[in-house]
Amino acid sequence: MRESRRMQSVQSPIIPVVGELIRNHPGTISLGQGVVYYGPPREAESELTAFWKDPENHKYKLVRGLAPLLDLVGLKLESENGFRLGADNALVITAGGNLAFTNALLAIADPGDEIILQTPYYFNHEMAVTMAGCQPVLVDTDSEYQLRPDAIAAAITPRTRAVVTVSPNNPTGAVYTEESLRTVNGLCRDRGIYHVHDEAYEYFTYEGAPHFSPGSIEGSAGYTISLYSLSKAYGFASWRIGYMVVPDHLLDAVKKIQDTLLICAPVISQCAAIGALKAGRAYCRKRQETIIGVRRHLLEELDRDQGAWEFPKTQGAFYFLLRLNTEKSPMELVEALVREHKVAAIPGTAFGMEQGCLLRVAYGALDAGTAAEGVGRLVRGLRRLLA
Repeated sequence: MRESRRMQSVQSPIIPVVGELIRNHPGTISLGQGVVYYGPPREAESELTAFWKDPENHKYKLVRGLAPLLDLVGLKLESENGFRLGADNALVITAGGNLAFTNALLAIADPGDEIILQTPYYFNHEMAVTMAGCQPVLVDTDSEYQLRPDAIAAAITPRTRAVVTVSPNNPTGAVYTEESLRTVNGLCRDRGIYHVHDEAYEYFTYEGAPHFSPGSIEGSAGYTISLYSLSKAYGFASWRIGYMVVPDHLLDAVKKIQDTLLICAPVISQCAAIGALKAGRAYCRKRQETIIGVRRHLLEELDRDQGAWEFPKTQGAFYFLLRLNTEKSPMELVEALVREHKVAAIPGTAFGMEQGCLLRVAYGALDAGTAAEGVGRLVRGLRRLLA
């Protein structure tokens, strides 16, 4: 008796591994998992009262999602992302951004097909590609973690089904330029493949860095798949609500997949999402002021020891990916940071970075009360471990 060979080739998720380390060392401050310090708006809670009043809400609902939520998301896409839903595309509410990616992958690819990922990659994307029996094709980003369209073009083969981009980026925090995203999107059009673009961190940009949605490119609806999530911006991580915009010709396939995996996104969570979107981006913007302050403090502390580490000062999400000047392995450093300094980070190997010692530092979960202590533990710990 054994597990499938397919699953044997999938990397173990790093977040539970580091989570177990944290549980074994009470008092550890986590700069590991990518979550925000705040929860959903009150408007989300108020929608739950109406949920309980209608017994029909305890039954299965339509695969694509609740009509009021679909309407609100459609308005948001038009006003914030610059494109409308129409005859050429379709909207589906999903149980988080990861399910949206899995829906897209299973809808467009067969076993043995190739999916181009940028390195560093988001580990759950690489895991999903492998689970689907497809081949992840890795293309390095540049020294600032920006896209390299020429390298992407060179990596396309007759087996390529999609190019995946994530901006603002997890794990680097890079915000891809409009020019580079337009170039990649046009490349996908010309080569007859899909452009899958993950915008889970769309609200998290700093210092004037603009966010761009490839789905807004005129004529791109037939080959562009756009993925979104409420998990970060609205503090909705455990509620599992995301959404995807797909070419209309993929809608039937996506509905088959989602109906098989979970039928519909949790209805109670969809109701809460209706309230969150009624509160709108202003709710998120106010709470992100704290994250901006934590980012500034972290940068100030990291800049004091540029000889011990280096990193691009990226302008998005809530991550920095540090390259440390050491011969130690990244997991060795992670374990020592938790064990000796009660602070957690994520090893770069989880994101496909096998050369050198890299750590992803996530600062979104630090509120004003824990920011100074968490950052201080990290910097003091790294100084001692790298001395």
